[in-house]
Amino acid sequence: MKTDHPLFKTRVRVPATSANLGPGFDVLGIALGLFDEVELALWKAGHRPGLSITVDGAKDIPTDANNLAYRALVRIFKAARKPLPAVELRIKVRLPVAGGLGSSSAAIVGGLVAGNAALKNRFSMQELVQMATDLEGHPDNVLPALVGGLCAGVVTKAGVKFVAWKDSTFSRNVRAVVCTPDFKVPTEKARRVLPARVDRKDAIFNAAHVALFLSAIKEKRYDLLGEAMGDRLHQPYRAKLVPGLMDVIAAARRAGAYGAALSGAGPTVLAFVSHEKAANAARAMERAFRRFRFNTQFQILRIESRGAKPF
Repeated sequence: MKTDHPLFKTRVRVPATSANLGPGFDVLGIALGLFDEVELALWKAGHRPGLSITVDGAKDIPTDANNLAYRALVRIFKAARKPLPAVELRIKVRLPVAGGLGSSSAAIVGGLVAGNAALKNRFSMQELVQMATDLEGHPDNVLPALVGGLCAGVVTKAGVKFVAWKDSTFSRNVRAVVCTPDFKVPTEKARRVLPARVDRKDAIFNAAHVALFLSAIKEKRYDLLGEAMGDRLHQPYRAKLVPGLMDVIAAARRAGAYGAALSGAGPTVLAFVSHEKAANAARAMERAFRRFRFNTQFQILRIESRGAKPF
């Protein structure tokens, strides 16, 4: 009697992430309490079609070999020098696609972590971070998606070097309000508007503000985040892709947010705020976007200390 059981099966939950956090362009990222899920089943070759992908919760995500979770799976099996059996992927999407909350990174990380589980955790976290960065191109989203917390990552000749902060006081007392208008900003488009060169004063400004941001978190001086989340390297140029960006940031601050910034490439705007004032800040951000005739969705999220894990 034939059995219809896979060779291996797992589900991975991957947190949303917000990159840059103002001044930390391509360097800083934070994990948030909103999750995509990647379910992987591996079948004996010939028992099922070689590749089956279903996506729930989003349109326009590839269901063929171009799917990012599948590409990550191929990458990790290739690194292990193991043949990839027939693949069945089920992806539940809760992160807005091209919305600035790390949807592509979540797919990559989900595929890598699921694949690593199938390979009996052959690869270390450092190796997973490197593979994810190679696939995504920069570590700011994939890093917190993998390890959780507030992360800083730098690409060096020797590989990605990173640190993750998991401050219980920060995660307990601060919420992340994310306000997403009803349009998309593809990352490629958001990168094309950036200048090839920047003024030295602007580079110094951002370096100083990254230092202030991290110091404010460490010393629990959240009142400094409004200044610390200032930026001159990407937000001034991306503002034309997100009408109302600076008005939404200002509205969040007036409503009591510690600080606010464009989340990743946008169009989502992220605000750090005390949980007592989170709802007021969210409604203020929503009203500011509405003045530019955009409908929005907002969520009040916890800072997530855990990265992607099978469950």
